[in-house]
Amino acid sequence: MGGVPRVPEQWRPGSSTDEAAPAAVLRFSVLGPVRAWRGEEQLPTGSPQQRALLAALLLREGRTATAPELIDALWGEEPPSQALAALRTYASRLRKVLDPGVLVSDAGGYAVRGLDQGALDLAAAQEFAAEGEKARSAGDLCQARDLLGQALARWDGEVLAGVPGPYAEAQRVRLEEWRLQLLETRLDMDLDQGCHAEAVSELTALTAAHPLRERLRELLMLALYRSGRQAEALAVYADTRRLLADELGVDPRPGLRELQQRILQADPGLAEPSTPVAEPAAVLVRPAQLPATVPDFTGRSAFVSELSDVLASAEGRVMAVSALAGIGGVGKTTLAVHVAHQARSAFPDGQLYVDLQGAGPRAAEPETVLGSFLRALGTADSAIPDSLEERAALYRSVLDGRRVLVLLDNAKDAAQVRPLLPGMEGCAALVTSRVRMVDLAGAHLVDLDVMSPDEALSLFTKIVGEERVASEREAALDVVAACGFLPLAIRIAASRLAARRTWTVSVLAAKLADERRRLDELQAGDLAVKATFELGYGALEPAQARAFRLLGLADGPDISLAAAAAVLDLPVEDTEDLLESLVDTSLLESAAPGRYRYHDLVRLYARACAERDEWPPSERDAALCRLLDFYLATAAGVYAIERPGDRLVDHLAATTYPAVPFPGRKEARDWLYTEAPCLLSFARQCADHPEALRRAVDLLWAAVDISESGANSKEYEATARTLLEAARRLGVEPVEARALMTLSHAHLDSGRFDMADQEAEQVISLAHRADDLLPVCWAHNARGVIALYQGRNGDGEEHLSHAIRHFRALDDRPGEASILCNLSRIHLATGRTQSAVSLAQEGMELYDAMGNSMRGANGRYALGMALTQSGQLGPAAERLLEALEVFRDSRQRLWEGMTLFRLAEVDIAARRYAQAAANAEMALTVLRGIGGEWRRGNVLTVLGRALTAVGHTGRARVCWEEAVSIYDELDSPEAAAVRALLAPAQAA
Repeated sequence: MGGVPRVPEQWRPGSSTDEAAPAAVLRFSVLGPVRAWRGEEQLPTGSPQQRALLAALLLREGRTATAPELIDALWGEEPPSQALAALRTYASRLRKVLDPGVLVSDAGGYAVRGLDQGALDLAAAQEFAAEGEKARSAGDLCQARDLLGQALARWDGEVLAGVPGPYAEAQRVRLEEWRLQLLETRLDMDLDQGCHAEAVSELTALTAAHPLRERLRELLMLALYRSGRQAEALAVYADTRRLLADELGVDPRPGLRELQQRILQADPGLAEPSTPVAEPAAVLVRPAQLPATVPDFTGRSAFVSELSDVLASAEGRVMAVSALAGIGGVGKTTLAVHVAHQARSAFPDGQLYVDLQGAGPRAAEPETVLGSFLRALGTADSAIPDSLEERAALYRSVLDGRRVLVLLDNAKDAAQVRPLLPGMEGCAALVTSRVRMVDLAGAHLVDLDVMSPDEALSLFTKIVGEERVASEREAALDVVAACGFLPLAIRIAASRLAARRTWTVSVLAAKLADERRRLDELQAGDLAVKATFELGYGALEPAQARAFRLLGLADGPDISLAAAAAVLDLPVEDTEDLLESLVDTSLLESAAPGRYRYHDLVRLYARACAERDEWPPSERDAALCRLLDFYLATAAGVYAIERPGDRLVDHLAATTYPAVPFPGRKEARDWLYTEAPCLLSFARQCADHPEALRRAVDLLWAAVDISESGANSKEYEATARTLLEAARRLGVEPVEARALMTLSHAHLDSGRFDMADQEAEQVISLAHRADDLLPVCWAHNARGVIALYQGRNGDGEEHLSHAIRHFRALDDRPGEASILCNLSRIHLATGRTQSAVSLAQEGMELYDAMGNSMRGANGRYALGMALTQSGQLGPAAERLLEALEVFRDSRQRLWEGMTLFRLAEVDIAARRYAQAAANAEMALTVLRGIGGEWRRGNVLTVLGRALTAVGHTGRARVCWEEAVSIYDELDSPEAAAVRALLAPAQAA
């Protein structure tokens, strides 16, 4: 950040630059048009020459400028004959506008003095840049990037815009060069922090705008290489060398040539930030994810010492791993968390924690956990790769040079754990599991047994209180013995006793003496801790016990308060009281405000209790039925809010339990995406309940936005497949048709068009036989869109004609609008541009008339495409930008990415090639993991066209070659057109 201009001397020391100015304070801007404000009132600054005088004085740093100097600044070598008189007139006018004493006469010249600190935007930029340099020197790249970003935000277009004169021109050049230096520094730090994908888009636009600036080209090469795009990185070098030779007759500077050689050699050093090793620890977030340690931790001194010694050895070893094994409830997590807290000072760069859910039916996927860990370590979502192997490699790279402790709790097996191990010197991992991980290479294995009698009694006493235990020591020994000295059982028993002041220890001991209420001995497997749970469950009040049993029936990582109220058929307030009381007994955990979860083994026990104790048995089915009704009714409510007038909600299965009311779209969307994991898990569970299958399929249909969001797309598809298989097993064709429709939609979103088309064809046949017209409409629409994508425009128009006829028969106006927009695209593809515009306009107006903002964005998307092809580029961009804002707000990643792609097409048509490349790059980033390869090929094709136009022909060729490879793999007709683009590039 060298070359930062000095802070002008006319500012008084005072408030920091980022504080809001008081209402009456003068403020000025020169990093854009020359403007002045008093508070929020903009002041008139006069003619261009008068603004030139003001700018010259503001930039003189409080020093006096003589009249000849100012005349030369305003008019150069050929001033008018009355230049001095004009100068005095301008100064007089400015004095009348500004505060008294600001513009002063001095020694035959003028000066601006007495301004508050931060009164000039350039001053603020200088302050932020200087502070950013300090933060960078101190190793705090996050703070440095933020400060540089705030400095750059002070620019508002061209510096001294519209101001004449040689002085203004010189200052424009100087300050623009400084702005580019700041940008390069900030982008350099972006790459040091792993933000490669985001940087590519910005660097592509910058290199197009400043083609001879080699530092920007170097940063672009590095960003592409670190994004896995080596061929494009090398193509950038080839383009740069050719451009420099053609324009300047020189070769690239040595640094650029060296980078090219390092890329050719796949230098491992390029995969890591070039800054010192110690810096990432300061730049990235220091996670502190350890759960709270229990205040009454008791005993285990030998294990604490043993594990602490292993962790202390981490500094000199590749990686220290300790794996704790033991039966459920033996205290593995408690011990591991306690030891981890004691060792925190040895791991100053952070501590990561995850419950791997190994005891449940669906253990956590390693790639999901790695994504969570990378985010906790400061990695942007867009920089996180898709595959397990790539995520594991990035995870190890992020941890390199850092000292981080990782606690992997409740692991299923060694295979689940291996990708999550840091693998770096100075890092360590603690693993807890029900199984001994003898196949985890290099791990220090610890078998954790039950407590000794003395430790067990001590724990019991800490929870219950010394006074109550002292008088009944023998009874207390009987209690801990009946608990099998298992810590979890002791804690539950002691907590219940502590909460009931009228009970004595003997009363509790007598309860435990009844063998019908506990198991005689521990057994192998998951049910080994059943006796401890039986103790806590048996002490519950009837309402608590019922809640404990029923809430364990539903699959899902946790449950919301509103969903729990549906299961229990109670008001929300009463439900919260019950759940909080269960939290107090440790039978339930509070996952977050308003959300609750079971430990895996406690959930299994709760279900066993429901099988054994719930009477009549039909109440179990009734509880799940209420939950299904709740999810379906609420998801339908969200759908109706997002799509006013859409008739889908009228064709869903009837429900009897009310939905959650929402005040607006944001709250409705938040509910859907927050509940998505629970909703999908429960829908899959319903596949085993024939009476619930139709409603489960309808739930999936009403929650279709989950598929398009990209966040839970794979889980949505898996759920659709599970429900389809269940419907086929039962031979229920109407439900099969609807399940097929949801699966077809998921495949369409993911770009698997042949599968989606075959499924939609089956939907039409099945739904016609069932006289269920809405799936027929959706299926014809899907087949029409797929035919459009595959170039079968006649088939597409036929399907869409069927769809619009059926939608009109159902009086489904949004469905009709959707078909009009899709027909518009068919007309575009067949050269009927004017009718395409009319159809899209009609569809958009239908959506708008119903207040359907999200699907109205689809209408704007279609209209933007039609207007682009008709040459109306300004209105096309406006419609697409309107759509983009809605899609982003609605978290529709698929459509956000596709709209960026269409904006790139508009930019190419308008010859805004650098902006086109930036939009296409952003589209590639947004569409990662969603949309499928065919859509990616389309974006790469457009990106190549934009890159060619800005002179990046080598990189464009790489994009087109990848697009051809995609199209060939899919047997898509677009391959021929892209080969035609490649032909002249290859000839050149």
